[in-house]
Amino acid sequence: QVQVVESGGGSVQAGGSLRLSCAASGTTSSRYCMGWFRQAPGKARGGVARLWSDGDTTYQSSVKGRFATSKDNAKNILYLQMNSLKPEDTAMYYCAADIRLCSATSDLYLQFPDVPWGQGTQVTVSS
Repeated sequence: QVQVVESGGGSVQAGGSLRLSCAASGTTSSRYCMGWFRQAPGKARGGVARLWSDGDTTYQSSVKGRFATSKDNAKNILYLQMNSLKPEDTAMYYCAADIRLCSATSDLYLQFPDVPWGQGTQVTVSS
C-alpha cells in the first residue's frame, strides 16, 4: 500500500510561485506513475499533471507552460513547480502514486474507490 504526504501549499498573490512536494512511501515501484490532482471548492477533483514511468510528463491544458512536475528518485518525492499562479489555481492539491495511473485517464482514475489519497495541501492565489 502506497502512502503519500503532500506539502508546500500556501497563500500567494497572482503571478507568484509555489513548489509542492509529495513524499511517497510504502509499496512503490519504478513502474508506478505519479500524478497531481486538484479540487476547488464546489468543484470536482481533476487531473493537473502526470509523471509517467519513463519520465515523460503531461499537463492539463490550463497549466501547461506554467506548471512543471519532476521527481527526486533517490528520495521518492514528486514535485510540482507552479509559476505565474492565477486565482483560478486556488484549490486543494493532491498527489497519487499508482500503477493504474500508467493506463487510466484522470477521469477514470478518480472513479476508483480505493485511491490512497493524502491529506492534500491548500493553494490560495489572491488577485
